[in-house]
Amino acid sequence: MKQYLSCLIFLVATSLQAQENITQTIRGKVIDADGKYPLTGVTVLLVNDEAEDLVGTTTDLQGEFRLEQIPLGRHNLKFSFMGYKEVMLSNLILTSSKELILEVAMEEMAISLADVEVRATRTGEAQNEMAIVSARAFTVEETDRYAGSRGDPARMASNFAGVQGADDSRNDIVIRGNAPGSVLWQLEGINIPNPNHFGASGTSGGPVNIINNKILANSDFYTGAFPAEFGNTVSGVFDLKFRKGNNEKHERSFQLGFMGAELFLEGPLRKTSRSAFLVGYRYSSLQLFSALGIDVGTTAVPRYQDLAFKFNFPLKNKGNLSVFAVGGKSNIDIKVSEESTEDRNLYGEKDRDQYFGSRMAVMGISYEKVLKNQTYMKATLAGSQERVQAEHYYIVGRVQPDGFIRVQDLPAILGYNFTTNKYSQVLSFFKKIDNKNTLNYGFQNDIFGFNLMDSARQVSILPQNDPNAPLEYQSTAWLNRWNEDGTMAVLAQPYLQWKHKPNEALSLVMGLHQQYFSLTDSWSPFEPRLGINWKLDEMQNLNMGMGLHSQIQPAYTYFYKFTDQSRPDMGFQAFNREMDFTRSKHLVLGYERMLGNQIRMKWETYYQHLTRVPVENRASSFSLLNSGASFNRIFPEVGLVNEGTGENYGLELTLEKYYSKGYLFLVTGSLFEARYQGSDGIWRDTEFNGNYAFNFLGTREFQTRNGLIGIGTNITTAGGRRYGPVDVERTQEQQEIIYQDESRNSLRFDPYFRMDLRVNYRINRKKLSHEIALDLINILNTKNILNLTWAPDELENPDPEKSIIQNYQLGFLPIFYYKVDF
Repeated sequence: MKQYLSCLIFLVATSLQAQENITQTIRGKVIDADGKYPLTGVTVLLVNDEAEDLVGTTTDLQGEFRLEQIPLGRHNLKFSFMGYKEVMLSNLILTSSKELILEVAMEEMAISLADVEVRATRTGEAQNEMAIVSARAFTVEETDRYAGSRGDPARMASNFAGVQGADDSRNDIVIRGNAPGSVLWQLEGINIPNPNHFGASGTSGGPVNIINNKILANSDFYTGAFPAEFGNTVSGVFDLKFRKGNNEKHERSFQLGFMGAELFLEGPLRKTSRSAFLVGYRYSSLQLFSALGIDVGTTAVPRYQDLAFKFNFPLKNKGNLSVFAVGGKSNIDIKVSEESTEDRNLYGEKDRDQYFGSRMAVMGISYEKVLKNQTYMKATLAGSQERVQAEHYYIVGRVQPDGFIRVQDLPAILGYNFTTNKYSQVLSFFKKIDNKNTLNYGFQNDIFGFNLMDSARQVSILPQNDPNAPLEYQSTAWLNRWNEDGTMAVLAQPYLQWKHKPNEALSLVMGLHQQYFSLTDSWSPFEPRLGINWKLDEMQNLNMGMGLHSQIQPAYTYFYKFTDQSRPDMGFQAFNREMDFTRSKHLVLGYERMLGNQIRMKWETYYQHLTRVPVENRASSFSLLNSGASFNRIFPEVGLVNEGTGENYGLELTLEKYYSKGYLFLVTGSLFEARYQGSDGIWRDTEFNGNYAFNFLGTREFQTRNGLIGIGTNITTAGGRRYGPVDVERTQEQQEIIYQDESRNSLRFDPYFRMDLRVNYRINRKKLSHEIALDLINILNTKNILNLTWAPDELENPDPEKSIIQNYQLGFLPIFYYKVDF
């Protein structure tokens, strides 16, 4: 830690000297938000308070603009055009090494009068014109600037109102009390598999995100009542987009830090065609740091790497073709048999060696074109794969006085390989009828191929009379729980939505969505969606959103098999092939007000009613609403049926100050309830019902002559997660934590608290910039409880009471990185 600080202070001190004046270029393109065609003659102005001279330009026939020789630092841009709503982009960072390239969408006013004054659209508002409530844009820079976000979009989103992380070891997010596994990830308009390293089956999170924030364009995040174009989720949506790459000059970036070594390249393929490429690669550096003797928080070192690219080709017919891909692989070897009792291991169980690996990849091609009659079309074809595999070996041996295990044998007890291939087709149209009406319609089809193999058995140590004699053990027969090879299924999702603006004060969005899943041969009901935004005056507005949403279950749960003891002649039978969609009704009411020019206050209250939730076909407390926040799969002892219910309701506050006068802040608070009803008919708290969450995020920046020093903090507190008394006898028998059914989630862990601090220094040289940053995660070293785990204190004849321990979140963790752009 002292070495990190000394290095940072030295670099800052040696860089604080007089430097030549360095400037950079801001350029981009302005399009119509609904029709997607370029806008000619848009006025672009630099509106910084400290600017002495007015700097501006107008867009050309292609809708493009360019501002050259702009001083480095943060800037605000205003876009104005007759008959269109003003757009204000604030807090844009300009460095010496990279041009700032923007794509700006402007919305036409319902009453096209030049003297109508409309308050500007500002940073943070969703880019999707069909989104009325519970939607927010986030930028690449936010994932870097927010203390504790680690450059991860999911960890950054946990600062928003109604959103909180499941635990520190993973980036799963809980949206308004919903299970983390119900979050939908979408990239370039395609629904994609879990984009996280070490992503377990049935989850949407993991320890490290595969999609690096440095290749992302500004994207949208939804927390409920989302537009009709989104389906197969009842919780929230990450709608991510890749940047196109610089089509005029080559730019490079290299970063080395605690989490990995990263290299990014972008530039023109052919300047005359204005085609461009963007490529990013990352390799985990944790193994290197561990080899150098640096404590990385665990003896089992994760290994991972990922690659992403986008190639963009403007076509002569005013169309555009792009090829994109992202993929990553990860693995970890948890060798408990080689550890001492003093060794720390964040992952895995203590009675076995585990070898875990995962990989995910998506590749697609998109064609988009502005057609006649103000119609925009986009078609995308993509293929993806998600694979999770593991092997477990039970440790037969005794713990020695020095804390190490004298291993006698390592019999295999588990092996599985879950692979899902998917082929996606998306076609969407945006038809701008006039300045009051826009129509959007299309469909998404996903064709799945499932290959799911799993076998397991139990090993138990026999009682020993002689403590010095070799241990004896017995094992059960192998049980084949999954055996699906090549099963195919189709998920089809057509949709239609219409936006109508009767006048400048009122906007309505109405839509319809439906889903068909061939594996169960079932249709969701028609899913109506409605959004209304009513502008009370130039400073405040009311909005409302409602709709019906549905989602299929995690794929592996459909194929889990068992033997009916009353009918052994039937052999293995699929538990859950008859499961239907989970359904959800959303209702959201919101109020938003500007407090001056730079502070926005927003209130939202919501109610969500969930039906047809999978529960066991016997009276129990089990519900899929409690799953999706760990590395574990679920193994229900009986079949699942769609007879459970749930409800979430709450109140959220956002108070946000946009960057000005050297600082910004974001304050969010949530009060909520999240309950469910299992097949026993009893209402209980879900595991994620913490009842409250509060976040404060602030950043203060100091401009140097050609650089910037930033100090930021993030303070989070939330109610503890729910759990229940442990069924000790069954836990010892199954060698994993099993809670008493009747009192499930009747207890809760202590409240969660964490404070992060971030210090960064950017140095701008001519055509080159450096950045040194230090993220101090959990700076107060708060011991937040994660969950209970089964960790035998002895390998033979363990004491059940002593073997049930509390597992804690990550303690204090300093993350240092150095980045150079050139």
